[in-house]
Amino acid sequence: MTALPSHEENTHTSSDAGLTLFMLSVHGLVRGHDLELGRDADTGGQITYVVELARALGRHERIGRVVLFTRLIDDDRVSSDYAQPQETLGEGAEIVRIKAGGGRYRRKETLWPYLDEFVKGVLQWSQTEGVVPDLVHGHYADAGYVAMELATALKTPLVFTGHSLGRNKVEVLKNAGLSDEAIESRYHIAHRIGVEEDLLKQADLVIASTDHEVERGYALYEQQANANFQVLPPGTDVRRFYPWYHDQDEAVDLGDAVIEARVRVQRELDRFLIDANKPLILAISRPDKRKNIDGLVTAYGEDKELQQLANLAVFAGVRKDIESMSDNEREVLTDLLLRMDRYDLYGRLALPKKHDPDTDIPVLYRLAAARHGVFINPALVENFGITVIEASASGLPVVTTDHGGPKDILAHCDSGILVDATDTAAIQKALKTLLTDREAWDRHSRNGIAGVRKHYSWRAHVDRYLEALAPLVAGTKRQPDRPKSVQNDGLAAGDLVLISDIDGTLVDGEPDREALEALGEALAGRDVAFGLASGRRLALVEQAIRDFGLPDPVVLITDVGTEIRYGRQRRVDRGYQRHVDAGWKPQAIRERLDALGLKPQAEENQSARKLSYIVTSDHDADDARQALEDARLAAHVVWSHGRYLDVLPRRAGKGKAIDYLVRKWRLDPNRVAVAGDSGNDLEMLNRRYHGIVVGNHHPELSPLRGRRKVFFASEPHARGVLEGLTKLGWT
Repeated sequence: MTALPSHEENTHTSSDAGLTLFMLSVHGLVRGHDLELGRDADTGGQITYVVELARALGRHERIGRVVLFTRLIDDDRVSSDYAQPQETLGEGAEIVRIKAGGGRYRRKETLWPYLDEFVKGVLQWSQTEGVVPDLVHGHYADAGYVAMELATALKTPLVFTGHSLGRNKVEVLKNAGLSDEAIESRYHIAHRIGVEEDLLKQADLVIASTDHEVERGYALYEQQANANFQVLPPGTDVRRFYPWYHDQDEAVDLGDAVIEARVRVQRELDRFLIDANKPLILAISRPDKRKNIDGLVTAYGEDKELQQLANLAVFAGVRKDIESMSDNEREVLTDLLLRMDRYDLYGRLALPKKHDPDTDIPVLYRLAAARHGVFINPALVENFGITVIEASASGLPVVTTDHGGPKDILAHCDSGILVDATDTAAIQKALKTLLTDREAWDRHSRNGIAGVRKHYSWRAHVDRYLEALAPLVAGTKRQPDRPKSVQNDGLAAGDLVLISDIDGTLVDGEPDREALEALGEALAGRDVAFGLASGRRLALVEQAIRDFGLPDPVVLITDVGTEIRYGRQRRVDRGYQRHVDAGWKPQAIRERLDALGLKPQAEENQSARKLSYIVTSDHDADDARQALEDARLAAHVVWSHGRYLDVLPRRAGKGKAIDYLVRKWRLDPNRVAVAGDSGNDLEMLNRRYHGIVVGNHHPELSPLRGRRKVFFASEPHARGVLEGLTKLGWT
């Protein structure tokens, strides 16, 4: 007997070369075998996707190592597999589990308070193992947050895949009758949406499954215009989901696991069905209201002809006791049982309680295809539709919702019929068409098998994935920037740190040299590391240090936070340069703002990462922001002193530069103080650090009054900074 042919090559040739990728998937139950899909709302298609993506990437010749980080769970209610710190996924890929929030298995909505602990754990693992990624990729909002923090700390590009979106979920839940208070209480949805908005703004690449997801899902987000989207349909393991007729080939060695699964599945269906040999209408989904299983059962129950043509089998997750399930799942399954009784579908409708997702699902598709049945996805909206791909790969024609990703799938594969899932008659007609027209059935079956292998195999997906990453990664390994102590020309974790603006904050016109000297003595007396954060370029900062007699800085943040340098040698932080350069398109931005008629500042105020203009009002600044958003040009716009406009890379800014320093040098935020006087200092003052606003401040900073950790000094300039340090007890 011959083995079943593999449709995907293992092309990985060396684990010592190629890119290193960190992937993050925090919630649910993640392991490399026997995935517990459908166990709960957190263990669904996303888990399959991230595990299979990691495996497929690990096999690719351009990849050196893929590390999939998830949460370590040490809980008697789940398998001990999830408590193992590390698990191999195959050549070039592994799972690493990080403990955060204790060992108890938690639903994803309760994980937010523990994500910073997760970030810390990944950073510690990275440092201990000496592994620095070329890129980090977060899946879903929780892991997206973790990836965003890691990308900043490790100075790598950031990729985000949403899988599902908070704003869309709010609409669905409201339509289901839930109040705003109930939604917020259970799902912490406002925080999730805020993180998603940040991710759209910060990510170098946002991967979506379909055009529908971009046009209808992300369209609800304010930062949608700033995001760099790439539509990449998920892959499917065509070694597991292969044509149904291979099972009937006596020359093919199916293997014991497949044979056992066939017996198990058939036995389960026999329990429900009077004539189990009839064609089978198959539905597989989580028990969720959005999946519209009730609409499917109604369509089947109201059509006697359809009942004569085929049985209906609904595999709605895995359950032990409906009463122990969540409210949403319990309501869906209870409703299905009531409809089964209402339409007297006993003997024609199967609702199995359990199945093995890893082995039984592929067998189910092939079994239904062998009986010339149909797969149906009746969801009200489907972000992608991985089951449609799996069924098509197996040669099982599909009837599927036309709202969402399946439109793209059928456009590529022509493996079935699209329907309005709210139209009962349309569902009935489409099912009967495929069940009675053998020529149409054969055509869609053949098309599905060929189309999936061409467009949706993992190899095809990974090739497109790496092509999308190409602009973000150089393809060569980078060594980590190794922090040095203050004595070695840098910062140290235990330092007290003061970072101050220059013009208007420390000096204005003729410097108060007595106050500056007192400030220098105070800093030296408490061994406070001193830094400058200025809108000036480096040469003008150097001139100010000389002309005004400023204390010698350990760190310089110049050009409104677009460049960082250290010590007397002014050693540039190359990692920060790579960090802020991602997505920066100065020429396109300049052309867009020139079209608005904005007046550029003098050439000496321009730099490679800062475009500076003179404007007459905040309306001009708003117009500039809107023009850049409309053109999908990602940038950070800073308006200050009532007349100056600086346009920076979206990852740049005084506050963002200080955030970078805090993460890189592992500084304690409570031991960092910042001082400023105007709008271009607002970003660093409006953060988690101690803020000092000098007495001569511009009205732009007045909204900060009353903010915790922000002190408004009565003295101007350097004396105001000294007053603030005294308030902190640092003098």
